[in-house]
Amino acid sequence: MLGKSIGKNSSDMNGSVNLIGTGTKITGDINCDGDVRIDGNLQGNLTTTGKFVLGPQGFIDGNVTCANADISGEIKGTIQTNELLMLKSTAKIKGDIITNKLSIEAGAIFNGSCNMGAVVKSMSGNSSNLVNGAKTA
Repeated sequence: MLGKSIGKNSSDMNGSVNLIGTGTKITGDINCDGDVRIDGNLQGNLTTTGKFVLGPQGFIDGNVTCANADISGEIKGTIQTNELLMLKSTAKIKGDIITNKLSIEAGAIFNGSCNMGAVVKSMSGNSSNLVNGAKTA
């Protein structure tokens, strides 16, 4: 068994999921390269190059920047996705949305402005990085 590979390479390790469970409260910013799921409370900003999932009990008071997102909880702040943003029926967004594609289920609540249809050049959280021609809803 010594010296034998267990079948995982270094690219598998980069696909990790970071979980913040129900009842957990974090104050501060989170920056990571893997996927993130939050079922607890975050008072701060989240930046990830992966997918972000906010569970039904999850709450964020801050800005979110990610590649894709499935939102079932509540966000007070700007959410910026590079590709697809999905707002589930239990989602509550109080802030602006910047995304390429948007899916909203019946029952979701959204108060703010929405810029969509543009490709986000940078994940820096700066809305001025949008390609000209973005549509405003």
